[in-house]
Amino acid sequence: MKKIISLFIFVITFGCVAAQENFEVSTLRIGPFKIFMEKSEAEKIAGTKLKISDGEQKNGVKYNGELINIEVFQGYGGEAKPDAVTITGMTTTSKKFRTKSGMGVGSTRDELINTYKNYPIFSVRPEVDDKGKRIKDAGYFNIEDYDAGTQLTFKFINNIVTEITVYLNEGC
Repeated sequence: MKKIISLFIFVITFGCVAAQENFEVSTLRIGPFKIFMEKSEAEKIAGTKLKISDGEQKNGVKYNGELINIEVFQGYGGEAKPDAVTITGMTTTSKKFRTKSGMGVGSTRDELINTYKNYPIFSVRPEVDDKGKRIKDAGYFNIEDYDAGTQLTFKFINNIVTEITVYLNEGC
């Protein structure tokens, strides 16, 4: 009887911990971090201070053992808080983060195309080096969310997704 009770408590505890994990990716988020999330709220989730980004350096934070690189800028808080310090971009190479359709690191270029072929705005483009020359077997699959003003990008090498990025699309 004690073993059954112990097992029951273990299952309940594990279930509660698992329910708290958020590995969802969308045009607005990677896990619990969201575009336009204020720096202070992101710091609570990250458990560390975040530095305002300079365009090159990102804040590397761990979420349930998985790395997310976060960019934080001032002046992108939207109409409600135009001068707020908020998240404007996130990147991960973790295989745990997935879209609701199941796409993420490890997915293929063809899987992305088949999954999102009916999405209103998507594009596939090659990666280029600093001189504008196309890099063989490397590229990007982009999903644009005009309503949110964001973009979800899957970087692929040899037709396999190696990185996911969500960012504020200033070109909207």
